[in-house]
Order: sequence, then C-alpha cells, then structure tokens
Amino acid sequence: MTLWKCDEELFAIARKELFTALVGDVLDKMGFLHQFLAPGIKPLRGDMVVIGRAMPVLEADVFAEKSEDARQEVMRKPFGIMFEAIDSLKAGEVYICSGSSPRYALWGGLMSTRAVKCGAAGAVVDGYSRDTPEILRLNFPTFSLGTYAQDQGPRGKVLDYRCRIEFNGIPVTPGDIVYGDLDGVIIVPEAAVGEAFTLAIEKARGEQRVKKALEEGMTTAEAFRKFGIM
Repeated sequence: MTLWKCDEELFAIARKELFTALVGDVLDKMGFLHQFLAPGIKPLRGDMVVIGRAMPVLEADVFAEKSEDARQEVMRKPFGIMFEAIDSLKAGEVYICSGSSPRYALWGGLMSTRAVKCGAAGAVVDGYSRDTPEILRLNFPTFSLGTYAQDQGPRGKVLDYRCRIEFNGIPVTPGDIVYGDLDGVIIVPEAAVGEAFTLAIEKARGEQRVKKALEEGMTTAEAFRKFGIM
C-alpha cells in the first residue's frame, strides 16, 4: 500500500509524524549505515526542519574574486556559477553544498530570498551561513556549521551544480532526499526512498502505540515483547 502519492504528501507526513532519528534507525536496518552528515551541521533555529530533494552544489576555495587570466571561464566570474545554481532551484528542492574549506559563509540572506521565491525547501551547507536575522525573518530552513559573516566572494566559487558531490564523505546525488531537524541531517538515497519512508511511517505509528501503552503503565520489557519497538 502506497502511503503517499507525491513528494508533497510524503514531506507533509514526515513533518507531522517523523523525525531524523527514526528514519536513521530504519536506514541502519536496511544496511545504509553512514547516512548522517557530521553532527556540527545544525539548524539556525531549533525548530527548523528541512526535507526535500537534493540539488547538490560543488564549491571550491579560490584566492581572488576574479582571475582574468584563468583558463576556465568559471574562474573569471565572481562567485563562479553560484547565481545559475540558485536560479535553477525548483519547488521542494534543497540547496546542498560542499567541497570548500570552512573559512567563509556559503549561504546568506539574499540567497535565501531568491530560494524562497523559487519554492526551495531549504539549504544545507558544509560551511557557515550569514545574514542570520534576515534568514530567520524569512523562516527559511538553513543548516550549517554556524554563523560567520566572512564572505565567499574572494574566497570561494561554485564550480558545478546538479552533480554528484560528497558531504562529510557521504555521496549526495540529485534526487536523494535531504531530511534534517535539530538532531541532525540525513541523506536518503533516491533508490531507498520508498522503502525507507514506508518503514519509518509504520515505525512511527507503532511507537505511538508503545507510548500509549507505557503511559498506561506497561513496562518497557512488556512493551518490547508485545510491539517489538523501543
């Protein structure tokens, strides 16, 4: 039985009933043992949740805003092809960026403003974010190493997007699901989405039955014997 008909329905169920720890447990059982990004990647505000399809972005360190004598055109452009990457965002997608050193901000307020207009679901970056008051005002789900105002302009460029990247050693491919809350960010491979979220929803609904039983006085040992969930 299909529990959802489209991504929007799945994401709505996840926001209402699921959390990353539960989905991570399910992926462990499926043999996907290394899907959480590093624990330092946190939301700007504790109640922020991001869930959407990955739009991976490859960033790299540079040492000048423009290099006029560079052989590659991307090196002659401020920010590389970051503007193209942001403008390509589609509804329900997550801008997920890695590849650079953590010396500067990879996400900010104007980027968030454009992403909101595109209908994007959030941003997850392996670096810092800035313009924090503006992002919070927009209520745009942003996950990063923290806040730091140093600009990427003379320090980093986007080299590619909608490409395979690695984030903390975890492969991220266009179409994977990026799911994050206060406890972490998990990457659900596209091929595993159907099984992983079906099992997660079933587990979540089972846990509600366990919770009710515990509230009514059942011991944890009894509950585990009866429901097989804890």
